[in-house]
Amino acid sequence: MKQVVQNYKSGELALLDVPVPGCKPGGVLVRTAYSLISTGTELMKVSEAGMSMLGKARSRPDQVAKVVQSVATNGVPATYRKVMGKLDSYTPLGYSLCGVVEEVSAGIDDVKAGDLVACAGNEHALHAELNWVPKNLYTPVPDGLEPRHAAFGTVGSIALQGVRQGESRLGEVALVVGLGLIGQLVVQLLAASGVRVVGADPDPARCELAARLGAAACGDPASPAVESAVAELTGGHGVDQVYLAAGGGSNQPVELAARLCRDRGRVVDIGKCRLDLPWNAYYEKELDVRFSRSYGPGRYDPEYELEGRDYPIGYVRWTERRNLACFLDLAARGRVDVEPLVSHTADFDDAVETYRSLKDGGLKAVAVLFRYPGRAAGPGDQATAPAPVVAVPAVNVKRRQTARTAKAPVRLAFVGAGNYATSMLLPHLAQRGGVELSTVVTTTALSAANAQRKFGFARATTDLDAVLGDTSIDAVFVVTRHSSHAELTRRALLAGKAVFVEKPLALTGDELAGVLAAVEESGNDRLQVGFNRRFAPLLREAGRQFGARNGPAHVRYLVNAGRLDHGSWYLQQGTEGSRFAGEGGHFIDTASRLLGADPVSVYATATPGNEDLQVVLRYPDGSTATIAYVTTGPSGFPKETLDLVADGRALRLDDFVRAAVYDGRRKRSVGPRLPKARDKGQAAELAAFVKAVRTGGPMPVPLESLVATTAATLAVPASLAAGAPVTLAGAR
Repeated sequence: MKQVVQNYKSGELALLDVPVPGCKPGGVLVRTAYSLISTGTELMKVSEAGMSMLGKARSRPDQVAKVVQSVATNGVPATYRKVMGKLDSYTPLGYSLCGVVEEVSAGIDDVKAGDLVACAGNEHALHAELNWVPKNLYTPVPDGLEPRHAAFGTVGSIALQGVRQGESRLGEVALVVGLGLIGQLVVQLLAASGVRVVGADPDPARCELAARLGAAACGDPASPAVESAVAELTGGHGVDQVYLAAGGGSNQPVELAARLCRDRGRVVDIGKCRLDLPWNAYYEKELDVRFSRSYGPGRYDPEYELEGRDYPIGYVRWTERRNLACFLDLAARGRVDVEPLVSHTADFDDAVETYRSLKDGGLKAVAVLFRYPGRAAGPGDQATAPAPVVAVPAVNVKRRQTARTAKAPVRLAFVGAGNYATSMLLPHLAQRGGVELSTVVTTTALSAANAQRKFGFARATTDLDAVLGDTSIDAVFVVTRHSSHAELTRRALLAGKAVFVEKPLALTGDELAGVLAAVEESGNDRLQVGFNRRFAPLLREAGRQFGARNGPAHVRYLVNAGRLDHGSWYLQQGTEGSRFAGEGGHFIDTASRLLGADPVSVYATATPGNEDLQVVLRYPDGSTATIAYVTTGPSGFPKETLDLVADGRALRLDDFVRAAVYDGRRKRSVGPRLPKARDKGQAAELAAFVKAVRTGGPMPVPLESLVATTAATLAVPASLAAGAPVTLAGAR
């Protein structure tokens, strides 16, 4: 098997062929799927190995003291031979991984061969294809947690133990100094515990990442921003805890902790930074300085780690293994998100080059994963198999004829009355003749009452079944959170209602199949998804002036989505899907409307954390559409800019305010000379839907197109996972 090793004397890094470890009693043999590089601890070790002998001595005074003691005991020659022999040997790297149990030794009954486990230990969870791991240093991976995320188990336990040492309480304020891998995890754990967090790091990118992951404020420790944020959040009293997750030789973190900590606050050292405590500052505030020892109780105890002797839970609640299991559980339940921390994933065969690139600064990363041959598949892998396929479900329905009395008003019910419903939909409907706002349904009585008062609903309720059973209601609007769209749409279709559902129609293939099963069962295909941009007057007029095309076209669509406010439910990816899953259908549908077809393949790439995406759609006639979905653009830049190029002509749309068509040297502005307010098509979309319900005519967008757009949106994460284009099988 192969293993990453380093010669501490010469600094040489190598990927060696070494024997497979035996499966000793008291442990399991694990085949690695992913292992994590600790960009703090491991890179420090790699850097030290490249130093001169004097540099090594200065960096490790603890080892120098041992050498001095050995000289006194054994003499210079014997000590020299001993030290040189130890230095001139290969040592392992790594201590955090996830893999599959290959063999179980006697006395192990909590896992079996084939189980997925997370493993810890700088002697047992190494960057190697196979590792023997003792019982107290592995734990089963919870269902649903990706192997690449479970590989964070050990570093997560280190962060978790640090937070436990701080004894944080709900409502407190903490300062995290150093926003590397451990610091980012500490930020998330504290935020999940109800603690408001201020982060300090000189790297603006790391500060920005911590802010996205839950920090209330972040900044350079040398700037006044951090001190101002602490003063504002604490009323000038200072933070309750400071977590030192920084490394290096500067004493600034310790001095910053003394300055910003409240009287009798706690300072917890998790990293390895200089600790020259300013006596007066720490004495006057009577600060409680604590150390966090790695993964938790049991660390460095051979009886616990090697012999499997657990500590009684009544005396030691959180041991190494319990911390490991706890962190994995938090990750599996979405309380901690490690994916945004993954800056790079490398094949294990490229391990040496990856370390060199990290050391030289060519690769700047918070976390780096090695993926191994034969691993369990997970998002972010490069495809080694044929390109994946996502099926576009066929629409099989014997369409039911809809008969209405033409003069009767269209009676509408709203399920959900949140911000979008009350600002972008209901104002248009409340002013439209021939429409009766019959019932509004919400989960809280007050929001229903507010919508009833403001828009004139005849009735407000929290009882959805009463609405679905009301035969006088013609159509139901589903304007709830994304995770409920498919199920509410399915139920409304089965109840015989026309349905307007805000995007997305579905978050998974199974949800989409469930909606179509309801269409087939009921014969009711009266469905519209809120893809309003295709109805925008400016876009329609620009398309008309552009005219028909003869050859393939290319659409370039830049979406400057911007950052979401902390706490937005859009960030709840575990339940509500990714941000692109929620709104990406808008942009795919718009491109398809301009190109007059549905896509046949999808290829997506992403920045670390899958926040900024580039999605390339291919169409039957060879046309393509590129959607750049970015969150890092300036707020003053237009949100959406779109170009269509074909046959020597071009169409330009600027944020649904201005448009122009270019033909040779001629430019024709579209729309009025003085643009009106931005119109993204909601009014026209609603008018088309109400007309279709009133007359029984065709719905504004064919169901087949709604399904194709949804399938293309769902193909984006499949393409990201495979690192390859995804074919949309069955696309028209």
